[in-house]
Amino acid sequence: MRDFVIVQSLDLELDQGFCVLTGETGAGKSILIDALQLALGARADSGVVREGASRCEIAAEFDAPPGLATWLEEQGFPLEDSLLLRRTVDTEGRSRAWINGSAATVAQLKVLASELVDIHGQHAWQSLTRADAVRALLDGYAGIDTSAAAQGWAQWRQCRKALESATERQNSLQQESERLAWQIGELDKLAPQAGEWDELNGQHGRLANAQALQDAAQAAVAALDATEPSAGDLIHRALAALQAQAHIEPDFAGPVEALEAALAQVQDSVHSLHQYTRHAEQDPSRLEALDQRLSLWLSLARRYRRPPEELAELHAQWKAELAQVDQALDLAALQQAERQAWKTFDSALQALTKKRQQAAPRLSQAVTETMQTLGLQGGRFEVALQRLEEPQAHGREQVEFLVAGHAGVTPRPVGKVASGGELSRIALAISVVTSRLGQAPTLIFDEVDSGIGGAVAHTVGRLLRQLGQDRQVLSVTHLAQVAACADHHLLVSKQQSGQQTVSTVEAIAHEQRIRELARMLGGNEQSEVSLAHARELLAA
Repeated sequence: MRDFVIVQSLDLELDQGFCVLTGETGAGKSILIDALQLALGARADSGVVREGASRCEIAAEFDAPPGLATWLEEQGFPLEDSLLLRRTVDTEGRSRAWINGSAATVAQLKVLASELVDIHGQHAWQSLTRADAVRALLDGYAGIDTSAAAQGWAQWRQCRKALESATERQNSLQQESERLAWQIGELDKLAPQAGEWDELNGQHGRLANAQALQDAAQAAVAALDATEPSAGDLIHRALAALQAQAHIEPDFAGPVEALEAALAQVQDSVHSLHQYTRHAEQDPSRLEALDQRLSLWLSLARRYRRPPEELAELHAQWKAELAQVDQALDLAALQQAERQAWKTFDSALQALTKKRQQAAPRLSQAVTETMQTLGLQGGRFEVALQRLEEPQAHGREQVEFLVAGHAGVTPRPVGKVASGGELSRIALAISVVTSRLGQAPTLIFDEVDSGIGGAVAHTVGRLLRQLGQDRQVLSVTHLAQVAACADHHLLVSKQQSGQQTVSTVEAIAHEQRIRELARMLGGNEQSEVSLAHARELLAA
């Protein structure tokens, strides 16, 4: 990180396993998460640039997941052992991005984000009250793809709208069909073709001036070949004179070559003009037919207030419009199309419902089991599927999370659970369950353990440490019990540097870690009681 918010310069390497970031409130722990999200395509603005700097820079290097090799190759990015994402933002809010040193778009960074990192925020419980977020959680847990249903819904809605519109407009559509058919019939008398107007005008001009054209061709032939001396004779004489002396004067070679070419062109022109005078003839009947066609063409152009050259395009346009109107008049065909679209959509809906019905009890059981370890013994979590009156692009059921905080209580919607602590723990249970199934090699928990403490906090730490056995886990926490379970501990702190406040991060171990745990426990880090408690936590 360079010049990001209150971080002047920071190079941080995160190890495998479970790593925690701790520090005083406001020290900049969440700034690290914000920086990582920026490198992964989050929205940027000029406010992230440290005061006094011209721009900030974030670079994040990952072990390259094998599954991304094909995508990187398709997008034109070099394949390397590591994957380097880099992003800069200047004081004007302009952002630039790179992937493995090649320029990239923010959209491409976002594609990589879901494959690299899974972030659970401190307000994760708030999303549990939103229908779309709840549905997405279940679908993600079940591996459900709703794209087929969304496409089917769009097609069905389009067909249904066309049928409803056609039903309401039958009378006006019939009148429109008759009007278009009459207009097309008028233009059918002309049957205009694309480009024909210019061709007709050219033919008419040649026939109307046939005698003048014939006279011009004959006069040209006479000047080039028939009169004495003709142009051909004069060129021939000049050529003979130069050729006779060309063996003496080499400079005559150029003019000789040019005169030979000129003589050949004159002879070709004479031949062509002879052909023209023999075949060109006046055709009064053809001229009269052209006059009549051009007159009809102009008459129709005036009637429909269009330039004559646009009549062919207008004719084709009316035919297309008539086809659409006649299609709209065919209610039977529209009804059949609507039924077929519904059948396709309904098939996708049934597949979605089946998968959700299979996944809901599994997710319910998994979250319920995790709740028991988070101080919610006897609590129960249920995924309820409620059928909608009308199916939507995402399916025909609404997904709702119900929870009972302890035994003997009927599960209620998550949003109606009074205790903020319960909400936080339920959200954490869901995060843990869904994280186990994700593919991202790095998991980040940003203060998801807020609102809990004591033995439950220690359980949370053990859960995160367990997740760290398979993947890299990073957690921002205020709880000493969670921090004590970490494989690695990073301390975030603020210092005054001149007139500015800067944030730094350092890895701590042994006595430094014990003093930080003592501070987090709320006691004096120099107190023997606090230090003893911290040592006990760490040893456990």
